[in-house]
Amino acid sequence: MTRAPANLMAVRSLLLAHLDLDPDASRPQDLEPAEVGIVGDASHRGGYHCGSDRVVPGDYSVVESTRDSSGLTLDASGLDVGGFSVKSGGSTHDLRSFSVWCVRQCTAGTADTRDLREIIYSPDGKTVKRWDRLGKRSTGDSSHLWHTHFSFFRDSTKAGRDQTPLFRRYLTEIGLITPPAPEDDMSEKAENEIHQVYLGTFYGGSSMGRAVDPDGAGPAAASNSVVAKLDYLMARLDGVVAGVTTLQGKDWTDEPAIIAGVLAGLSPQRLAEALATAGLTPAAIAAAVPQDMARKVVDELTARLSS
Repeated sequence: MTRAPANLMAVRSLLLAHLDLDPDASRPQDLEPAEVGIVGDASHRGGYHCGSDRVVPGDYSVVESTRDSSGLTLDASGLDVGGFSVKSGGSTHDLRSFSVWCVRQCTAGTADTRDLREIIYSPDGKTVKRWDRLGKRSTGDSSHLWHTHFSFFRDSTKAGRDQTPLFRRYLTEIGLITPPAPEDDMSEKAENEIHQVYLGTFYGGSSMGRAVDPDGAGPAAASNSVVAKLDYLMARLDGVVAGVTTLQGKDWTDEPAIIAGVLAGLSPQRLAEALATAGLTPAAIAAAVPQDMARKVVDELTARLSS
């Protein structure tokens, strides 16, 4: 038998929770449970209020879109909303204004209307209009003067897609639902990463990498903070600047003088570390420089590494 799917039941429950002002009494301005329907009565045949057991040959709710034909199940895929009138935010809101608002969202193409096939409604209680995503029809029968019909593409019903966002947005906009408080944009992961940087900057920490000696003497366990690392880096840069300053007064065509100037700024320990990091040996360096300079470079490097 045709059944009411959970996603449309959720829409029904949402509307009744906020538009049935007094669930224990029947009041003309309330939206009553009997006025929010999903499954057609036993005599109903064809259309979105019917599931696969009640569709008819050439049923428009099946054949006009592959989204419907591919999503046909025993689930109904239509929702009727009856009359109501509520005051909120200094204004009165009723079925007419609600229907017009929903159609406006469909026309604007908002993301929460993507599964709506059609809305049949009356903007004034006198004429019946239809917004049809497929552009097949523009009106409907007179019963829609007092209720509004929503058709959802059947594939969205089959998938159980949440259809409450559009209606929740309406209820929020008219002031019947309080907007959720803005959430902190920062995720727990991001907060943790920033905290680790803070700890590493001012207190050091294993997550910040190898410990260094801010005095520039090389790796040491004394400090592991970013501040110490920066101090160490600046010390190394100061050494490079001093070396460049020394070379400024030399003849740039005198290669031995340049080599001597660069090597003068390297201690045996730093030179060994640099060569090991680069994967170089004195012989490899010699192979990459002019032959007449190779022997001088090898001799000088060998002498410094052995000192």
